[in-house]
Amino acid sequence: MPQEVNPQITDAVTETNVSVVAEAPAMAVATLYQTMAHSLSLLMENAVAAQQQLNIAAQAATTQGVMQIYSVDTISDSIAAAQTVQSGTSS
Repeated sequence: MPQEVNPQITDAVTETNVSVVAEAPAMAVATLYQTMAHSLSLLMENAVAAQQQLNIAAQAATTQGVMQIYSVDTISDSIAAAQTVQSGTSS
């Protein structure tokens, strides 16, 4: 023998189900926005890290270039001295 459920209870359960179903798309979009914001922030973080590494490499290359420019006379003097020693004559 089936028992009849109070109509107020049925209405409350129906309203709750409708509320959950109605809020689901908004929750899904909010989750999507949060995921996109997190992905974008990781992208920017990686871009900054890559930029910092490239800046360090550029500074190192510049330092090496300046060191070579300053050592040109020293290298040519060393080569001339080595050639003088090898030939046994002075210039």
